[in-house]
Amino acid sequence: MKKDKRFEVVLEEGSSLTDEGIKRILVDKVTGVHYLAWKSGYAGGITPLLDSEGKAVVEKDV
Repeated sequence: MKKDKRFEVVLEEGSSLTDEGIKRILVDKVTGVHYLAWKSGYAGGITPLLDSEGKAVVEKDV
């Protein structure tokens, strides 16, 4: 039985060859929440994207 992927990459920019690293915007297909994931060398992080009111950015079509 094949499982569907929970996260979809909607934007990717940057390069692993630069200090800037790679930035991705991910959307959780279950909750609709958008996340920013960043990776540079051996470091990285992930955080939910927030709107101007401090609330999580949520995809309405989920």
